[in-house]
Amino acid sequence: MPDRSARPVLAAARPSLVLAIGLVGCSRAAPDPRGLLAGGTLLTVSGTGRAEAVPDQALFTAGLSSIAPSAEAASARNGATMNRITAALARLNVPARDIQTRNVSFARIDYGRNRGQFEASNRVAVRVRDVSKVGAGIAAATAAGANILAGPDLTVADPEKANLSAYGVAYKAARAKAESYARAADLRIVRVLSIRDGGDGGTMAPIGQMERRADMAFSPEPAPPPVMAGTNANVVTTSVDFVLAPR
Repeated sequence: MPDRSARPVLAAARPSLVLAIGLVGCSRAAPDPRGLLAGGTLLTVSGTGRAEAVPDQALFTAGLSSIAPSAEAASARNGATMNRITAALARLNVPARDIQTRNVSFARIDYGRNRGQFEASNRVAVRVRDVSKVGAGIAAATAAGANILAGPDLTVADPEKANLSAYGVAYKAARAKAESYARAADLRIVRVLSIRDGGDGGTMAPIGQMERRADMAFSPEPAPPPVMAGTNANVVTTSVDFVLAPR
């Protein structure tokens, strides 16, 4: 006959199995990877901040376009004039490291009244680290023979330093926005989860912009054009994650 003594043992094990299943079902859920606590609400908002700074440097382009019967003659004329331009800038204490060649070109002219002749063009970018001397630099280049001028582009040498105040403004704007959302939802801000820098949101164009292409004849001592530094405005953005909880 089969042994019936094992049946009570099996029956006694069933309550333990049910208890184990119940314990597994009651175990604590895995923590939210974002750092939210139970019952917390995640709110992500952005803010912007604006900073203004007075430009402390300027960049302008000076150059020469010459037309001559031969490429050699046009090149020689341009070379001599560009040497005079750089020498005039040096007398204003513009160092060689702040003068950079941007374009050198030669072309045969195949149309118009100068057909068959050659045009040579040279341009240099000039950085002036004292905005008050920009007008004098432009005048000096013109007096030395430049007939192509563009600029000045007025900028701040250290934009990151100029933006420091804007970062705080951006965070405060995000915080104010989060507090408004929290009040509307009858919640309160518990803590900040993360702050993400949105980077440079853009720079307003400089107030002054000058472009000029002149004829070959110049006044021997042109008056420096007025250059007003004004201010440059820059915008930064930030994104902030807030944890909200019931009041």
